[in-house]
Amino acid sequence: MSDTEKKEAGSTQGEISEEVQTPTAPRKREYKDFGHEEVKATHANVDMSKIELKAEDLYDKEKVDLETIVIEDVFKLLECTEEGLSDEEAARRLGIFGPNKLESEEQNAFLQFLSFMWNPLSWVMEAAALVAIALSNGGGRPPDWEDFVGIVLLLFANSAIGFYEERNAGNAVKALMDSLAPKAKVKRSGSWREIESSELVPGDMISFKIGDIVPADCRLTEAINVSIDQAALTGESLPQSKKLGDQCFSGSTCKQGEAEGVVISTGANTFFGRAASLVGQDDDTTGHLQKILAQIGSFCLVTIGIFVVLEIVVLYPAYHYSYRDGLDNILVLLIGGIPIAMPTVLSVTLAVGAQQLAKYKAIVTRITAIEELAAVTILCSDKTGTLTTNKLTIDRSTIRTYGPFSLEDIIKLAAYASRTENQDAIDTCVVGSLPEPSKAHAGVKILDFKPFNPVDKRTECTYREESTGQLKRVTKGMTGIIVELCSRNKTEDIENKLEADVEEFAMRGLRALAVAFEEVDGDDHEAEGNGFELIGLLPIFDPPREDTKQTIDDAIALGVRVKMVTGDQLAIAKETGRRLGLGDHMYPAKVLKDGPAPGSKHASLDEMILDADGFAGVFPEHKYEIVKRLQGLGHLCAMTGDGANDAPALSRANVGIAVEGATDAARGAADIVLTEPGLSTIVHAIRGSRVIFQRMRNYSIYACAVTIRIVVCFAILAFAYKFNFPPFMVLVIALLNDGTIMTLSVDRVLPSMTPDSWDLAEIFAFAVAYGLYLTLSTVVLVIVILETTFFQDKFGVHLENAPGVPAANDRMLHMIVYLQVAIISQALIFVTRSHGFFFMERPSAALFFAFCVAQLVSSIIAAYGDWGFTKIRAISGAWIGIVWVWNIIWFLPLDLVKFAMKATVIKYIRQRRERRTAEEATLGATGIPLVKTTSRAASIHESLYSNRVSFIKRAARKVGFGGKISVKPEELQRFSSIQAAHTGAVLARHPSRPTA
Repeated sequence: MSDTEKKEAGSTQGEISEEVQTPTAPRKREYKDFGHEEVKATHANVDMSKIELKAEDLYDKEKVDLETIVIEDVFKLLECTEEGLSDEEAARRLGIFGPNKLESEEQNAFLQFLSFMWNPLSWVMEAAALVAIALSNGGGRPPDWEDFVGIVLLLFANSAIGFYEERNAGNAVKALMDSLAPKAKVKRSGSWREIESSELVPGDMISFKIGDIVPADCRLTEAINVSIDQAALTGESLPQSKKLGDQCFSGSTCKQGEAEGVVISTGANTFFGRAASLVGQDDDTTGHLQKILAQIGSFCLVTIGIFVVLEIVVLYPAYHYSYRDGLDNILVLLIGGIPIAMPTVLSVTLAVGAQQLAKYKAIVTRITAIEELAAVTILCSDKTGTLTTNKLTIDRSTIRTYGPFSLEDIIKLAAYASRTENQDAIDTCVVGSLPEPSKAHAGVKILDFKPFNPVDKRTECTYREESTGQLKRVTKGMTGIIVELCSRNKTEDIENKLEADVEEFAMRGLRALAVAFEEVDGDDHEAEGNGFELIGLLPIFDPPREDTKQTIDDAIALGVRVKMVTGDQLAIAKETGRRLGLGDHMYPAKVLKDGPAPGSKHASLDEMILDADGFAGVFPEHKYEIVKRLQGLGHLCAMTGDGANDAPALSRANVGIAVEGATDAARGAADIVLTEPGLSTIVHAIRGSRVIFQRMRNYSIYACAVTIRIVVCFAILAFAYKFNFPPFMVLVIALLNDGTIMTLSVDRVLPSMTPDSWDLAEIFAFAVAYGLYLTLSTVVLVIVILETTFFQDKFGVHLENAPGVPAANDRMLHMIVYLQVAIISQALIFVTRSHGFFFMERPSAALFFAFCVAQLVSSIIAAYGDWGFTKIRAISGAWIGIVWVWNIIWFLPLDLVKFAMKATVIKYIRQRRERRTAEEATLGATGIPLVKTTSRAASIHESLYSNRVSFIKRAARKVGFGGKISVKPEELQRFSSIQAAHTGAVLARHPSRPTA
């Protein structure tokens, strides 16, 4: 029984036509199989003499469609014969159409490293480094080497982490290319030979057999019982039977038979190649996290810029500052205000999160996808092999019986009519339905077996029962064929019942397999039997995975909607949706082109897409379009899949998820690769990503607050007291803070039960409140020390009081301010990480330990830090104690600041957002508002955070940097949006290479 049966055997569409018969004659019933409608070949509607052998003509479907025209026209248009091309002609065509492969451009490693220093946050730090080494000259002092070295080390550490991540990457186009067959059997000049598949050209005659990968899109000129598995390309559950004239796609696998064909398209113009170019057409080269970094960076830059300008205006003209002293004050704002370590801290947080997700068998291949997964609102899932097992099964609960045999008897008899070796999909599922498949033929002796063939469309087995010695015969196959065979006990009632059952199966997307039985008198197994009797109808379907329904329920509980997007047929998709509790409100893919029908409940295509439970019969272009439209509505989308056909949508989605057993193409395009079957890992990944998101949000509030705190605090002190704080000590504060904050990557936080989003208005509001409060704590301390003698009188402490030095620039006062700023700034993290009182949510041991170590180091520096190149001097233990007590007193009310902000400003921000959402929301039929996700807001600087800039690429070409970077074969290939976008653009501009 061949794989052809898997498309046709017993399945129906419910389209049962009847021929009108005379009253005396029994009516003849015609059962049409459930499957794809046959597309008849047409003639090319062009003047053959005017079509030139150029890529622009042959790949222009408005002129000619090589996929559907009659095979004779294919040979005319391609100017070839079944004897194949000559070597000279093949070489000429290779120049016209290009090689049969996908090309990609890889970056120079050195420029790739430098590109990580190209964003506004890095620019400011680079400017500070230049100020320290180039402009800080004069006034009898050498250049500020200490600050310069410290800044450069910070920059290089940040770039090194990002570079390491990128260097472990491949790209989706490479993975798609690697899936092509490396060798092909081709006929050249009348003789067969084996060549590299990249050398194939349109017009070549190729040959392939069972187990081979089809090396290029072709039309079959000879087909012997051919069955092609193209599930990875089209999403169809079963291998498809192919006959003379049919098209076979590049990258599909021959599961049965032998075939010859003429190549009609190669490389980027194949079905496979078009999927690859779709991967690269996503122009969203800036990651979602980079957009958030851009907006946070802009906030910090604007804040710093305002106060730098104020210092320049005030310190030089009004206070007559010397050139060098003014620069030192500006350096304090630049070094202390820029959260230069933000990309590094977030990268470490994400990297540690990726390791944690790996415990749940989810390999993260683009770590910024973790942050996006936390915000995902819609999960688009492929069906075949993702929601389902991609393994045909008999649905026992739906089996229909028509004779004296039981359900178990029917399955056993059907197994007799199945091969136990070299099984195709239908035979495998029938035999696999037995309690002990290894004993499928136990108790009988097979005397004759007729395998499936495209003409008879059934299998037949004659056997002898060992217990009775009686000969019997059973057949299974296409419903209409089996019914025609039956002559015994076939009544009008049985036929009506069968008709109704077949129609029900068709509506539910179940493929039907009819079974009939007869007895044979005598000992001649070739003798006629007593007539076949219809005994049963077996429903065959691709069952959902055991954990899929629970996974979908869990995803919905987390606020994530699930939509099925499958290449299979509508009835099958609806039945799968019903079984999973996903719903059966699904549409065929053609609605994506035609839009909602006139008078339907949907006013627009976008509304229909959002309302639907899924789509069926989709191709790569459709999946890509669905994800793109949902993103246009403001949703962050995740897409699961396992085949090459899923690659474009996986790359377009905010988070592409390749399930266990996925093809190289799908894994290459995905951001997360699952290594265990099923989707349950996705729920763990969503929860884990939301934990990681909370850590990053906590850090973002902290970083912005510290920016406000440093910039405003030291600007006010400079304006009020001409306070000249040493820049190097701000650098020390930044290093200690960042070292502590790194441990946030393993902090203990609770995930949200709804999709997370970056509400930057809330983040900035909290940051301003915290920053101003901490500024007040420092300014008040300086005022008490300078304007009173409270500490001197009560605790017997004193300042250095060096002759000729204003009290505000006393070196011991500088150290006191350093210690106060360092301690309370780090303590702020315990407030930002908690939703209630800071002591109600226990931090991780690592964070608490790092905080203690940092405070110990800060106190030791304060006690012993007599460094000649800075304007500081060690202070006594009494001063250190005073600072600690001061900070504790000011720290305790920080929670009250948080609660006050929530009750006033934050409440107002949320109410305003809800009002705006209510006004802008468009309600669909299900009442689901089309809410624009806050985190999708654009930023004028976002492209500057993408770690790639066009001028660097141009510079690489000008100076001759064109070397290829190597990717280890064992490393998991990762989709790189920039590389793929470039390749996609090249494919779009140059679909082939015409001759000069």
